Amino acid sequence: MHVVIMGCGRVGASLAAALERLGHDVAIIDKTQQAFRRLGSDFHGQQVVGVGFDRQVLIEAGIERAGAFAAVSSGDNSNIISARVARENFGVDKVVARIYDHKRAAVYERLGIPTVATVPWTTDRFLRSLLPDGVASAWRDPSGSVALLQLPLHEGWVGRSVRDLQDTTGARVAFIMRFGTAVLPDTKSVIQADDVVYVAAKSGTVSDVTSVALREPEEEN
Repeated sequence: MHVVIMGCGRVGASLAAALERLGHDVAIIDKTQQAFRRLGSDFHGQQVVGVGFDRQVLIEAGIERAGAFAAVSSGDNSNIISARVARENFGVDKVVARIYDHKRAAVYERLGIPTVATVPWTTDRFLRSLLPDGVASAWRDPSGSVALLQLPLHEGWVGRSVRDLQDTTGARVAFIMRFGTAVLPDTKSVIQADDVVYVAAKSGTVSDVTSVALREPEEEN
């Protein structure tokens, strides 16, 4: 999916990197070229200098083929205007805006535009809003250092052990939902078809853990 992001601050850069690691095509817009330094050398998406609610800037960023749009600049007004332009003028299906004023956020939610009004765990919430089958944590500890998430798995993991999954992803399997019942596995437990696996992972590694789990595992020696 092609995703357009307005705002290359810390959240915008983090979101762009997370989406790209999950295999999505990303274009990011910012008013200054210098802001793109946050993306790092590993980012391969499009970088567009301009104002995020300008039609020509949005078109240059590929808004006409975008499946999702996120407005995460530092200005509430800019975010909501650009989100409305993406939704109403270009018909983008999945749109989300970052809003600092929680009272405004409630108003925009009623207008049908999902908003994120709190700073903690912002990237997780955007992934949940933009990607219906995307990855977002189900729970975080109060310090924000550990996330619990449902981990999508490549079908090749069926028949492999929990130990293999943990060693490969670096995450810890917390529990497995099997036939509607929660199971606490040990490292020798074998992953079965239709298992729903929940893992605990360190913050900042969620996208990497997911990318690894979605790939076909290497053959056992």
